[in-house]
Amino acid sequence: MSLSLSFVMFTQFLFLLSLLSLVSAGSFSSVQPLCHDDESFALLQFKESLIVNQSTSTYSKISLWMAQSSDCCTWDGIQCDENTGHVISLDLSNSSLYGSINSSSSLFQLVHLQKLNLSINNFNHSEIPVGVRWLSKLTHLDLSYSGFSGKIPSEILQLSKLVSLNLALNPLKLHKPDLRSIAEKLTNLEELILSEVDISSTVPSILANLSSLTTISLGDCGLHGEFPTRLFQLPNLKSLNVRFNPKLTGRVPEFNRSSPLEVLRLTGANFPGKLPDSMGNLQSLYELDVKSCNFSGPIPSSFANLTKLMYLDLSANIFNRGTLSWVGDLRNLSILNLQYNNFHGRTPQIFMEGCKLGMITLRQNHFEGLLPRSLANCTMLEVLDIGNNHIIDIFPSWLGILPELRVLILQSNRIHGFIGKPETIQRFPKLQVIDVSNNNISGKLPFEYFQIWKAMQSFDASHLTYMQANGLNLKTSSNGWLMAYIYSMTLTNKGIKTKYSRIQDFFVAIDLSGNNFEGEIPIILGNLKALHMLNLSNNVLTGFIPPSLATLTNLESLDLSQNMLVGEIPLQLTELTFLAFLNLSHNNLTGPIPQGKQFLTFQNNSFYANVELCGSPLSKRCANSEDPPTPTSNFEAKQGLEFPFEFGWKVVAMGYGCGFVVGVFVGQVIITRKSGWFIKSFAIGRPTGRRVKWRRCQK
Repeated sequence: MSLSLSFVMFTQFLFLLSLLSLVSAGSFSSVQPLCHDDESFALLQFKESLIVNQSTSTYSKISLWMAQSSDCCTWDGIQCDENTGHVISLDLSNSSLYGSINSSSSLFQLVHLQKLNLSINNFNHSEIPVGVRWLSKLTHLDLSYSGFSGKIPSEILQLSKLVSLNLALNPLKLHKPDLRSIAEKLTNLEELILSEVDISSTVPSILANLSSLTTISLGDCGLHGEFPTRLFQLPNLKSLNVRFNPKLTGRVPEFNRSSPLEVLRLTGANFPGKLPDSMGNLQSLYELDVKSCNFSGPIPSSFANLTKLMYLDLSANIFNRGTLSWVGDLRNLSILNLQYNNFHGRTPQIFMEGCKLGMITLRQNHFEGLLPRSLANCTMLEVLDIGNNHIIDIFPSWLGILPELRVLILQSNRIHGFIGKPETIQRFPKLQVIDVSNNNISGKLPFEYFQIWKAMQSFDASHLTYMQANGLNLKTSSNGWLMAYIYSMTLTNKGIKTKYSRIQDFFVAIDLSGNNFEGEIPIILGNLKALHMLNLSNNVLTGFIPPSLATLTNLESLDLSQNMLVGEIPLQLTELTFLAFLNLSHNNLTGPIPQGKQFLTFQNNSFYANVELCGSPLSKRCANSEDPPTPTSNFEAKQGLEFPFEFGWKVVAMGYGCGFVVGVFVGQVIITRKSGWFIKSFAIGRPTGRRVKWRRCQK
């Protein structure tokens, strides 16, 4: 009995002991090994070889190394292998690093690295060091936008395990090695991103042998010759970018339904011909940018299948033939740019409920008819440009309900009638730029709108950013950069048609020129203190130039030419210290041109064709411009007397002449009739000689 009890107790002890060992083993295995001392030391040496630019607001990942822990595996930007403790990933992107890296850098002691990301730093135009060959386990290398320059070393071809190579946005040259050698040696590549690297070669067809490629980005690389069609049809390709290579030619092939293509950027390359009907098979496509590619013909009707499309730029091509429809559901579209084509018919009827469009640009086509009222569904719309078409409509005051609209351009259409009054004070709450020039709008200037355009009345000059799409971020590479779409527009500013590739957030402009506006310029315009540009030229405006315009202290361009304005130019306008362009020509202005400050910079053409206007820079001098001021008597000076007008020299001369004649005549009469009295009164006490001479004169 005791023996059996002892046996049971012994087996229970063994069970507990084995259980304890299992728990202990599990707990120990879950503990990650510490960073290796040699790698920790190499990282600290690398840190010491660089400078952190303190002037940037960006947090630097290396700043707190060592302060966080003695274990480098816990430091920012570092990842270690869970089993070995070796550093396998170093991500110091956007860390405000400055300096240079050479082949003796301790960085190359981290021989277990698999991922290295030094993008968005400044390595001071140093060359990519040949020591990179020691990092033979690298699968991901990202040196984009980091200030490297010179030739890309051939040693990079020894990194045979590379899956992603990103050297974009550096002043680098890829000559030896070239694209062919990359395709031959780096056969595992999935991402090849070399945009803005000087390649200056053709695109070898062998590149299409890399069937694992998901991303090809060769924008602005100096490519030329025929682009291999097979590259469009790579089975795993999601993003293709060859834009800004004007000497690159090719054609867009047919696509099958299995194509995973998401991004296609061909802008500025030469791809004449039509877009294939099979474009509709690209059902994963969310960005299509084919600006200035010489495409022609109609838009394929299959575009209606592109329901994931967010960004569509077909501008500056020769698309034509009939009405542009989007027969389908394009409610995800954020950017629509169709400007500078040959489209005819009614404007696209794609603005359905739930519309997410932030920018619509249909400029310089042949669209006609009414503006589609369905635009009111686009509650996220910020920029609407339908300039230079054949739209026949009244001013679209109904667009005032759009809460985000900042830029409205309707120039050179057939907009007619009165602008009228806003229905509520909430109309156009964020409007900063309005251009309805060269239409047929009549009536008075819309001073009621001037009262409610709050975004034009003040601004924050410290906010030096650009207008961009709020809901659209475009992925540029595997490093996760997201590039927001920057809005653009075309305006006539300072008398010159100007393309704004970027619109400053605080830019404010009004162009109502080339219409039939009449009446006076409202004084309330002076409340729009954020205005940079004001153009009311070529209307039938009358009355005076209001001095209140002098409160527009940010004004850079003022054009009131070709109206019927009268009176003098307000002297207060000389206080507009930013005014670089002024045109008051072809009016009925009178009086002297104000002198001083900015007015000294304007030429004759600023004031031409105002018959009664005088003074510099015109050749016509004002009447009193060269005469000294008339002196005042001591009494007048002491009493502070001022005359309501001044005597010119002609008036003084006439008065002096008349007084002389009258005096001589009256004197002669008195002398003749009262000679005795005259002699007695004026000759007493005179010398005798004088009296004798006098008498002789009388005889």
